[in-house]
Amino acid sequence: MFIGREKELKTLENLYAMDNFQFAVIYGRRRVGKTALINEFTKDKDTIFFTGVETNAKQNLENFSNAIMEYATGIMANSLFASFQSALEYVFELAKSKRIVLVIDEYPYVARSSKSLASTLQLLIDKNKDKSKLFLILCGSSMSYMEDQVLAYKAPLYGRRTAQLKITPFNFFETCRYLKGFSGIDKAIAYGVIGGTPQYLLQLDDSLSIEANIKNTYLNPASFIFEEPNNLLKQEVREPAIYNAIITAIANGASKMSEISNKVGEATSICSSYIKNLIALGIVKKEAPYGEKSNRKTIYSIEDNMFRFWYRFVPENSSIISHGAVELAYSRIEPELSSYMGSVFEEICKQYLWKLLVEGKSPVIFSELGRWWGTNPKTKAQEEIDIMGLYKNKALFAECKWTNENVDVGVLEKLIERSSLFHYEEKYYYLFSKTGFTKGCVDKAKQIGNVALVKYNDIL
Repeated sequence: MFIGREKELKTLENLYAMDNFQFAVIYGRRRVGKTALINEFTKDKDTIFFTGVETNAKQNLENFSNAIMEYATGIMANSLFASFQSALEYVFELAKSKRIVLVIDEYPYVARSSKSLASTLQLLIDKNKDKSKLFLILCGSSMSYMEDQVLAYKAPLYGRRTAQLKITPFNFFETCRYLKGFSGIDKAIAYGVIGGTPQYLLQLDDSLSIEANIKNTYLNPASFIFEEPNNLLKQEVREPAIYNAIITAIANGASKMSEISNKVGEATSICSSYIKNLIALGIVKKEAPYGEKSNRKTIYSIEDNMFRFWYRFVPENSSIISHGAVELAYSRIEPELSSYMGSVFEEICKQYLWKLLVEGKSPVIFSELGRWWGTNPKTKAQEEIDIMGLYKNKALFAECKWTNENVDVGVLEKLIERSSLFHYEEKYYYLFSKTGFTKGCVDKAKQIGNVALVKYNDIL
């Protein structure tokens, strides 16, 4: 069953309805659901679907020829096209009289094996675009290749595309649609443990407990998830060992470039280039205190929840797991789940605030949300605000608590006190709680008037 991607499908359907030449570039990390999206879009359309493989040009041309002839004649080809140019010319000719979708999936594999393919496509698009009904889709998992060799200004195909779709993992609300059998709390934990990548979500069984799912995936050497981070890095990067060391360092608390460099044993300039690639892959994220531009305070954390959970808990328990001591491994993970979920809950709360903004229900029309940390000039103590958002003379401040205790008035008072470090005419406060709020907190919120108390169930 296909779930989500309504926006992307609508974009593709609108382009298809124009009935003239269209060229869409679809890209995103592996396992994120690009091919599933294309299959859903093309299920009721005349489509030539070709998937490139990591081989030579001859083999890819043979496969492409077979895909074209199977569409045109209903049988596999006995003879091949002489070149990609002749194959593509044939498709453009077919598409003069009727709407045809041509999908080249895993385009980087094909283009790397046939160096002239991009220039050939450029030539044929320029020649045929005004008289063709072809809907061309190039899809790729190599993010750097798609951005540098297809979308970039110096790429041969630059300026030819009519749309580009970067496919990212599902957010929390979309993920919940995959996890209908879980309780509300377990949906949040599942999102924190596995993230929003469709292929990873399919590894979960929502008829089982979170504990059983963790044991079946992260603590099972035979599972798809157990080897996934290493396999993905081997496919995406040239030196997985250094990337692995960097992610491990970040997962274990190294957040500043100097700390990461020391743990990995490489110069900061080297670590910086590797981290840049990890950011592009959506595995690592870069943060500075909200509203500040200084690189001096930049920190790094793991953005992808599957990577975050795996690197946080699997390597340190790998010997136990390999000996089959699943119960023992889980007993070491379980006490830390609540603290692990703290930053996950912050992300869920951010997504909730974005949802309010899109629905026109936010008191502050922010353009971005972020975390703030810094020194209080009065107390000289380090302070932190979980979420901030600004617009002109208005500011939003939020605190998120993933604990089993109701949030007390002290948390609200501390948030208000910290907000005094910022001078805006209008201030709005959000308290997010896993369970609820004490009577004192509720009374104080009513007294202030510009405070929203949001329980996790309200987010759901």
